[in-house]
Amino acid sequence: MTVLDYGAGRGQQLQETDAPFRSGLTRLQGKVAKLVGVDIDPAVLDNPFMDEKQVIELGARLPFADDSFDMVLADWVLEHVDNPDQFSAEVTRVLKPGGWFCARTPNRWGMTGIGANFIPNSLHTRLLGRLQQEREEVDVFPTAYKLNTKRRLRRHFRVHDWDDYSFIANGDPPYVQRSVAAMRLVNLAWRLLPASFHTVFNIFMRKRQAD
Repeated sequence: MTVLDYGAGRGQQLQETDAPFRSGLTRLQGKVAKLVGVDIDPAVLDNPFMDEKQVIELGARLPFADDSFDMVLADWVLEHVDNPDQFSAEVTRVLKPGGWFCARTPNRWGMTGIGANFIPNSLHTRLLGRLQQEREEVDVFPTAYKLNTKRRLRRHFRVHDWDDYSFIANGDPPYVQRSVAAMRLVNLAWRLLPASFHTVFNIFMRKRQAD
């Protein structure tokens, strides 16, 4: 496969994990024919886990021909997309028929999504600095949450163009790992709440073949 990592960043999630097996599972370089990383942040040029890296302009057309990729990945990116029409159009254009769009993003109605929408973007850096002390300020970006529900996703990735296998689930409780009591409280809430309030929106969509 030729794979596009849309919003690849500087690769900090692979470099700073305390669980090496996770980075081993998610690291695609050497496992695919070609891995291309793009980002609006020039830090992508320092990402050591890509075969090719390019800085793109916000809202601009991607610098690739139609039907260039077998898979497009977007890991913790969709919550930052402020123009979902442009984003979905470009993913659709560069992805081959039969190719996959795979993304992981906070669910709009999960704990992280609700908190992010109530807290102004101007305060995100200060708050995350307290909750995740290891997180650097350069890795905090404004959020929009315009593609973070199934309804919003299907509005911009039209159902007659895509086969949708997306689902919402819980991973590790976010931001509370330093407190056993908080972890237990979050896990209890998750058991009581319906799945629509779980935290992580896992997106797996396959672009349909032309008739």
